[in-house]
Amino acid sequence: MTAPSRPAPAATVTEPPWVRGLLLAVALLFLLLFLVVPLAAVFYEAFRKGAGVYLAAITDPYALEAIRLTLFAAACAVPLNMLFGVVAAWAIAKFEFRGKSVLVTLIDLPFAVSPVIAGLLFVLLFGAQGWFGPWLKAQDIKVIFAVPGIVLATVFVTVPFVARELIPLMQAQGSEQEEAALVLGAGGWVTFWRITLPNIKWGLLYGVVLCTARALGEFGAVSVVSGHVRGLTNTLPLHVEILYNEYQFAAAFACASLLTLFALVILAIKTLIERRTARQRRPSSGETA
Repeated sequence: MTAPSRPAPAATVTEPPWVRGLLLAVALLFLLLFLVVPLAAVFYEAFRKGAGVYLAAITDPYALEAIRLTLFAAACAVPLNMLFGVVAAWAIAKFEFRGKSVLVTLIDLPFAVSPVIAGLLFVLLFGAQGWFGPWLKAQDIKVIFAVPGIVLATVFVTVPFVARELIPLMQAQGSEQEEAALVLGAGGWVTFWRITLPNIKWGLLYGVVLCTARALGEFGAVSVVSGHVRGLTNTLPLHVEILYNEYQFAAAFACASLLTLFALVILAIKTLIERRTARQRRPSSGETA
């Protein structure tokens, strides 16, 4: 008895070569016009008047103070959001509790709210006429138009990045390994350091990289709460804006090139992490197959 014949697989539908070529050309042209050319223009304008002008711009005391403040705000915001992201992802992925959906919504809030609106909210809370303004003034604590306000604004806009990388990762991994470790007598901290953290380390690092990039480049919320005081509350993006508005174009592009270099370094780190993560996933995919 002959086995029933199977229908032949349908031929894969592909576009004509000229369509693929056209789509590729459009994509490359788009990248050239909106990514490569602006990046090249930043460095061209930064060095157009010579290396001496460039070095003078980035070593100006105001520029150095803006760089220091930018790095300080990022150094405060990233660890705080890393800690919050791990705790929030652990709670959301491993446990069921009342208000879980509310917590997830709050984590996404900075994505939905304009940074400028976020800055205005901090002014409403901590400004001189704000809700806590009189109490802060009585305690001689200055938040708005000072470094604490810049740090708070940076923390707010970067809240989702670590948590949003870890939540789906930890949900996909499940909790079987942690439960097995607990059954075998491991404590909570031992389970976290030996089981959970090694499993999420690349996702955590990826989220930290994205958080750092956002913190270094933040403009809107910081612009509202900073007061634009040169040498005191100007971050590097705000310093670039002031130089540009004063028609100091060479200095503005020189400082902007530093932000561009930060972005390129972070992009390179991000690419390395993606390759490392993909390399780790390949063996498990082969075993499953």
